[in-house]
Amino acid sequence: MLKVQEIRELIKLVDQSSIDEFVYENEGSKIKMKKTGSVTVSTVQPVVQAAPAAVQPAPVQAAAPHAPVVQEVKQEAPKAEQAADTENLHKITSPMVGTFYASPSPDADPYVSAGSKVSKDSIVCIVEAMKLFNEIEAEVNGEIVEVLAKNGQLVEYGQPLFLVKPE
Repeated sequence: MLKVQEIRELIKLVDQSSIDEFVYENEGSKIKMKKTGSVTVSTVQPVVQAAPAAVQPAPVQAAAPHAPVVQEVKQEAPKAEQAADTENLHKITSPMVGTFYASPSPDADPYVSAGSKVSKDSIVCIVEAMKLFNEIEAEVNGEIVEVLAKNGQLVEYGQPLFLVKPE
């Protein structure tokens, strides 16, 4: 069972995120949080299970200080030309809310950087959600044009992480 402090942190994270509903089941207990307007409602209920089952919690931000999201905008080309350039590029997006990590460990080199060649099954980064490290794959063959997220940055579901020029 989660501690009261952990539940409070989850409530804060759900309240600050774009998630409308969150359900977590573990060891016979169930926590359900649902946003109603600007209020977050949470309930804790015991769950009766016939046999232990593998439970996969819904993705939630890892407990970390909230950092503002900063995106750099290049002013080299007119906006219409930039839009045309990015239309031909594939966006690798975050499949969950969590913390973006560019490398497997703090002292290791990043998985990829601008100019790196990738294949469909190449690992490009890790997104940590609830202490689970999820490897994100490139999804396409091509070349990394731009890395849009910074190491340690909190990312949202569907947020673009990389721009890839497909082959």
